[in-house]
Amino acid sequence: MGKLEEIVQLFEIGQVEEALQLLQDFMKHATDEQMFTISEIYSQFGFFEEAINVLELLLKKYPNEGQILAGLAHMYIELEEDDKAIQLINDIDQDDPFYGQSLLHLADLYQAQGLFEVAEQKLLEAKEIYPDEFIIDFALGELLFSIGQTSRALPFYERVLKETDQVNEVLIEERIAESYALIGKYEDALAYYSHINSKNPNTLFKYGMTAFQQKQFRLAIRVWEELLEVDPYYHTVYRELATAWKEEGMVQEAYDTVKKGLMYDTFDKSLYLLAGQLAVQLKNNKQAILYLEEAIALDPDYKEAIIALISLYKLEGEFEQIIAFMTANELDVSDEPIYHWELARAYNELEMYDKAVRYYEMANEFLQHDVEFLKEFGYFMMEEGQIDIALDALEKYMNKEPSDEEVLSHIERLKFSSFD
Repeated sequence: MGKLEEIVQLFEIGQVEEALQLLQDFMKHATDEQMFTISEIYSQFGFFEEAINVLELLLKKYPNEGQILAGLAHMYIELEEDDKAIQLINDIDQDDPFYGQSLLHLADLYQAQGLFEVAEQKLLEAKEIYPDEFIIDFALGELLFSIGQTSRALPFYERVLKETDQVNEVLIEERIAESYALIGKYEDALAYYSHINSKNPNTLFKYGMTAFQQKQFRLAIRVWEELLEVDPYYHTVYRELATAWKEEGMVQEAYDTVKKGLMYDTFDKSLYLLAGQLAVQLKNNKQAILYLEEAIALDPDYKEAIIALISLYKLEGEFEQIIAFMTANELDVSDEPIYHWELARAYNELEMYDKAVRYYEMANEFLQHDVEFLKEFGYFMMEEGQIDIALDALEKYMNKEPSDEEVLSHIERLKFSSFD
């Protein structure tokens, strides 16, 4: 075994100080080729500054050597000094054997800086030099995929697939499938997903989502159930899986799925909302209320859950609970005027008409575009004997719904009584 191999072994078994000292000693009589190997050893074990010092010594002797410039650039990339790396790579001559490789490094650097067009230009230049290198096709595919140009990425991935099915732990068929899904070609995407033999939860999740988009709910359920066997803590899938069961009309299975999901994630407000909605479908309103209250506890401004809870309270005839809930939470009418509308309705049901008038009028400031509200508000004010306000609301309603003969007859009667 050579001396450098012995030094590497010392690094690997944790005798770092001894290894560093031996490297320093070895450098005193090392050849230029050995010096380059020493720089690689330093780099391998994370001593990038030391590697740079060695390469700069070599660069003084070989100022145009592409391998040294590329090695130095790599060190500066590791130290996140991209500008220095770019300058070094740009110094590599086009005739140098390392020029093509340097273009790939440049593309990575420009992509990291958000200069995607420049990165693509460098990769296309590299492609001209090495037309048969599938790794360049892969790099082009990844660049275009990352910036949302998936239709342009597809031909490059398809070229890569002719050579290999995986690069840097990226499954090429998965990239192709995901690209097809992103451009709405779900059948093509499913064809590729069906060939992938992977237990990766992310892959299975995307496979299931593609099946769901294609309305192949049974396939989505099968794939997502397989995902949960691999990783029951994959929180996101529970909501989607429950929705797929619901689409299949299997409400109990959907409900059971959501309850299982809440065992693994007690902070997902959307899961509580879905649990509440499914409980309603199963005629378990009391449990539904508890789920919806949990959702709102996690997010007091969760409009969808708030409206669902109020609807349930109404269904249960718990109008006092509506008032208590809404006043306790001080819901912001400027954002959601429907809250004051619901308060007005609750007070009306409880025959607390003065307060109902107050909240109807507050809601009216914001809901004059809502035909359902205008009609209800007009009828309510008509019952309260406030003819002018009732007329105003019902006439605004008729401007939007001119064919409603029932409301038109009410307006005519109101005008006649007002004239009397």
